[in-house]
Amino acid sequence: MIWQRIRRRLRGDGGMNTAEYAVGTIAAVAFAGLLLKVLTSGTVRSLLTAIIQRALS
Repeated sequence: MIWQRIRRRLRGDGGMNTAEYAVGTIAAVAFAGLLLKVLTSGTVRSLLTAIIQRALS
């Protein structure tokens, strides 16, 4: 009986469960959307264009 309790305590979670996968997926999609919004903004686009033009000249 004592050994069963010890084994249960030492046995860790094998991985994420469904709720953790859902939260992780939502966070990844939100981050991707934010990154897309930032990279397609006019300010960032002009900065990236200037950097590329400077590198090519």
